[in-house]
Amino acid sequence: MESIREIYRIGHGPSSSHTMGPRKAAEIFLKEIPDASRYQITLYGSLAATGKGHLTGVTIEEIFKDKQFEILWMPHIFLPRHPNALKFTALNEAGEILKEWTAYSVGGGAIVDDNSVSETKQVYELSTMSDILDWCQKNGKQLWEYVEVCEGPEIWDFLSEVWSVMQDAIKRGMNTEGTLPGGLRLPRKACSYKAKAKTYSGPMKKRGLLFAYALAVSEENAAGGIIVTAPTCGACGVVPAVMKYHQNTYEVTVGSILKALATAGLIGNLVKHNASISGAEVGCQGEVGTACAMASGAATQVMGGSIYQIEYSAEMGLEHHLGLTCDPVLGLVQIPCIERNAFAAARALNHNTYALLSDGRHRISFDQVVEAMKKTGHDLSTNYKETSEGGLAITSGIKDE
Repeated sequence: MESIREIYRIGHGPSSSHTMGPRKAAEIFLKEIPDASRYQITLYGSLAATGKGHLTGVTIEEIFKDKQFEILWMPHIFLPRHPNALKFTALNEAGEILKEWTAYSVGGGAIVDDNSVSETKQVYELSTMSDILDWCQKNGKQLWEYVEVCEGPEIWDFLSEVWSVMQDAIKRGMNTEGTLPGGLRLPRKACSYKAKAKTYSGPMKKRGLLFAYALAVSEENAAGGIIVTAPTCGACGVVPAVMKYHQNTYEVTVGSILKALATAGLIGNLVKHNASISGAEVGCQGEVGTACAMASGAATQVMGGSIYQIEYSAEMGLEHHLGLTCDPVLGLVQIPCIERNAFAAARALNHNTYALLSDGRHRISFDQVVEAMKKTGHDLSTNYKETSEGGLAITSGIKDE
């Protein structure tokens, strides 16, 4: 498996697969062929279907701003390897092709092409939860310690930066009001949720602040702010909200949070390696479902759970999101995406409590639910995989003006 650095990518929203990935691909191609007379960028499948709402065109325009170029949108053509495909073509003055390159934005900002399996080296020898649990048991280690063994001690500086960016996004989002960009004209809610939560005490206050944290990050993402994919932009509010909740409610130390982020990254990595975290490939179960699994496992760890309780909590986080569709209204990462982050954070706390009350034994393993999620995602109609051609995107009746 790849480094968890590929799960936690720092960048601008609103979509890791539709903005971060295409931006990276555009930069790669332009660096290789910088002096062509003109360029043609063709977007396929999901990348084209919701690209305008996800600012795909805008991010590509930013890279090619000093060049002559055109963008072609092909929403009903799906290339075999992945629904998020884009082809770059460089041409000379005579219109002859100098070079073509097809890239695939596979989720979380990662880019691959037809000649590669992965853009990064593999750092984890074990790639199933069961094998990792066996390793931990035999060596008397925790899940975060397996991450440290594979990644090296420098991973802690990286995770410290990740946590800092997550906190900054929470702070900005909770103190910013106004309307989110796009045709929905959706008002920001994090600030009012924070204000209302502080008028309560006890569980109502805690839950209200949890919602505010998740809304803050998700709204920052929707506005194109700097966030951390966890594992994607569309699901970026879940993990930071749950970690901030535990920091403020239980005075969890920064060191414990970084270890929890390591474990969460490992959980997300397992889903990405064995299934997918791309909404265009498996629906929102791969994004918010994975984020909930990550947050559930992380929460159980900071509360003192065993490695088996952590696995159980993560399993529930994904299991209870099976079949979740990706049907963004107007192709924006706003409805239902923002609310889903808040509710996934709340569910993560429930999974944590449920797992801690158990002895960690259960019938369906994490590895089995990952396999089920992959199969479910492949069985979903393309209408429900980030194309905005089904579900809420249609029944809402909301259309571009």
